[in-house]
Amino acid sequence: MKHTYKITGMTCGSCKASVENSLGSIEEVTNVEVNLENQEAIVTMNSHIEVPELQKALSSKYAITEKEQKNVFASTQSSNFETEEEKSKLQQLKPLLLILFYITVASILLHFKNWNWSEVMLDFMGLFYIVFSFFKMLDLKGFPESFRMYDPLAKQVPAYGWIYPFIETALGLMFLMRFEVNIALIITLVVLGITTIGVTKTLLDKKSIRCACLGTALKLPMTEATFIENAIMIVMASLMLIF
Repeated sequence: MKHTYKITGMTCGSCKASVENSLGSIEEVTNVEVNLENQEAIVTMNSHIEVPELQKALSSKYAITEKEQKNVFASTQSSNFETEEEKSKLQQLKPLLLILFYITVASILLHFKNWNWSEVMLDFMGLFYIVFSFFKMLDLKGFPESFRMYDPLAKQVPAYGWIYPFIETALGLMFLMRFEVNIALIITLVVLGITTIGVTKTLLDKKSIRCACLGTALKLPMTEATFIENAIMIVMASLMLIF
């Protein structure tokens, strides 16, 4: 018998292999096929195995649930399920939204007495890069694999994913120290422009993957918020160069 399951937490090829090996090691399981893009696994088994038993075989970073079957006569249940899913997505984005909120407030308070929009934006961009690079530094080995899932340049040049956190750190320091600001702004437009292209394509393709903006320490879904986050920085960099 075959059963289809949703598996969250997979970000790369090694994750896929790990899930296949873990589920395949269960005695009654005869075959496991994992689809990384759809975050699904088709498990063939001799006798039915309960989901908790499958979860025990997996690493704690993965969560397995039985795939919901569509029912055209259960529109109310479907609606409730979608609402719960949206709430879950908002809860997952809470760390990102809180970080952006604190960075914004800190940037404003730094210039509360001597208000200057350009100075506020420079500090926002500097703090943005420093904070986001910090989370990427927490897992320098895992970040490149997650990043290359959607960044076009990281897909073509794997080394780019390894040096990206250091690029962000350097840009953050340049903005905060007001060192070669125009160069930092141009690099920001190029770097985030490339990433935004990948994010846009991922959203249009409706792929379910993890956003690597905060590294692998926090599990954030790739959503419109990721696009908006990059767009804000691109708009700020453009305004600073123009004015």
